[in-house]
Amino acid sequence: MKSQNDTPLTLPLPDRCAPVAEALAAAGLPDRIQVLDASARTAAEAAEALGCAVGAIANSLVFLSGGEPVLVMTSGGHRVDTAALAARWGRPELRRATPEEVRAATGQAIGGVAPVGHPRQLPTVVDEYLIGHDRIWAAAGTPHTVFSTTAAELLRLTGGRLLPVGP
Repeated sequence: MKSQNDTPLTLPLPDRCAPVAEALAAAGLPDRIQVLDASARTAAEAAEALGCAVGAIANSLVFLSGGEPVLVMTSGGHRVDTAALAARWGRPELRRATPEEVRAATGQAIGGVAPVGHPRQLPTVVDEYLIGHDRIWAAAGTPHTVFSTTAAELLRLTGGRLLPVGP
């Protein structure tokens, strides 16, 4: 966010961003979170607010696999083929988590789920398509907060595995 003279504005972060900010700082990536004026609840909204391609938005999607919550970081331009991804990942069937299950697993609501800052680290897949973007953007705990990163940083932050998420 910028002021009229193009200097960054410092805004207090919402409380729900604190675990995300702490995780980023612990990983050596402090001060990355930005507060947006517009909602970034969907990949299209985030891309519009940030002025980037929708494919550069890293969606944090929570699924259940064998009763365990898992995280799939997918490019905003892709849909997850749950059967194909479960087979590639070597996991039981993937079922999209309910809003209540998402909040229980991450402490965050759908539309603002970050890849980090959860009560415990979730098994994670990062969409291989994200590697093609120099900079990607992920939610930071609320629908109005994001942080910039790279696919390599995202893999390191989440301990994730790089896989295609489509068919």
